[in-house]
Amino acid sequence: MVTKALFFFALLSFSAVSLRTAFAEDEKDPGLVVNFYKDTCPQAEDIIREQVKLLYKRHKNTAFSWLRNIFHDCGVQSCDASLLLDSTRRTLSEKETDRSFGLRNFRYLETIKEALERECPGVVSCADILVLSARDGIVALGGPHIPLKTGRRDGRKSRAEVVEQYLPDHNESISVVLERFAAMGIDTPGVVALLGSHSVGRTHCVKLVHRLYPEVDPELNPNHVEHMLYKCPDAIPDPKAVQYVRNDRGTPMILDNNYYRNILDNKGLLIVDHQLATDKRTKPYVKKMAKSQDYFFKEFAKAITILSENNPLTGTKGEIRKQCNVANKLH
Repeated sequence: MVTKALFFFALLSFSAVSLRTAFAEDEKDPGLVVNFYKDTCPQAEDIIREQVKLLYKRHKNTAFSWLRNIFHDCGVQSCDASLLLDSTRRTLSEKETDRSFGLRNFRYLETIKEALERECPGVVSCADILVLSARDGIVALGGPHIPLKTGRRDGRKSRAEVVEQYLPDHNESISVVLERFAAMGIDTPGVVALLGSHSVGRTHCVKLVHRLYPEVDPELNPNHVEHMLYKCPDAIPDPKAVQYVRNDRGTPMILDNNYYRNILDNKGLLIVDHQLATDKRTKPYVKKMAKSQDYFFKEFAKAITILSENNPLTGTKGEIRKQCNVANKLH
């Protein structure tokens, strides 16, 4: 009887210790929360917002970059700013992979980081800067304000070797695109909404000439082909030349639902745009978003939120980089 009592007491003590440890770990790592920096750097989100506005006034294409960054970083295993790391003698940067072709303006993220370091040294992660600059870039482009949580920490290594396993290519089937995003918890209307990002920015000729040469893709709207051929006159364009077609000629600087009307009219530049408008799984949502910008924004906000919370490093994992393009151990 005494043995049983001692065993029961020991079990209770062990349980109490385990619970205290669990609570302590929770206190150390709250995960992603709203306004994570309210005590450590209260001005952090305001600084990012003002920097995004200032940079957008000077360089309009920065907002497109902020939006692309969240796809290319958070879509590859984790939202940890691994995208921003430069190549080293041993590792290739994600920025230099084929999937990242056309990404630019990384130096302006360093501008934002420097502004934050002046106010709160060593506090705000590059991963949070990347996500919040995307949030504020979306607003600059006329899109919805999306409340996003913070508290991410920075990864220490590039994920270049797995980029193609996670980010779908514009020539892959819509099935592959849906599968890749479903793995992150983004449903079909969410994928359709995310591809609405093609409403802004531009597509480089090297990514679409296969639809023009040696023969024009018969699925393309003939009225749009003339413009595409004018902008992309070479079957093998120089990848270093600035040759491109605006994704949306009507409202090229505005994130809106005009993209969906364009692709229903066979004016999508990429294969994935065409498939989105014709596949039976996605076409109903394309039609709905073409009719309702509110519906597009609602699904877009949901999908961006899920994407921004994809497997982040929090608590004591990772680090807070001093410079966004270099891990601290190499700084």
